[in-house]
Amino acid sequence: MSIEDKLANLGVTLPDAPAPAANYVPFVTIGDTVYVSGQIASDANGLIVGKLGDTMDVDAGAVAAKSCAVNLLAQVKAACDGDLDRLVRVIKLTAFVNSTPDFTDQPKVVNGASDFLVEVLGDAGRHARAAVSAAALPLGVAVEIDGIFQIK
Repeated sequence: MSIEDKLANLGVTLPDAPAPAANYVPFVTIGDTVYVSGQIASDANGLIVGKLGDTMDVDAGAVAAKSCAVNLLAQVKAACDGDLDRLVRVIKLTAFVNSTPDFTDQPKVVNGASDFLVEVLGDAGRHARAAVSAAALPLGVAVEIDGIFQIK
């Protein structure tokens, strides 16, 4: 079963890869490695904004992190000229969680992205990662995640 078929079975349709909002590129490919720029939390309704530990709880934060993972896959698809089945594995995610100084559940928030990638890709979705707090993120979003992927 193709990756896109697995996504469809989960009710997920990849958006068009978001264009960069400043002076950078959305991804860089070197050999069989794709480095994807930070993807901010968004869905069909727009940006997912909030601060964990204040205006947003862990469950809502995990949904925001999952949306970042969806956007990461959209960028990987673009890097693979539309053929997401060229994706071999997720290597590493670095996640930033917009949170209060006393909020310490960043890993639980980022599990929204990690769990989704494993659900879609199986063992190829397992990855190294960092989940860190940020005092603020662009446009007030709850989560931003960048990633490193291996392709063929």
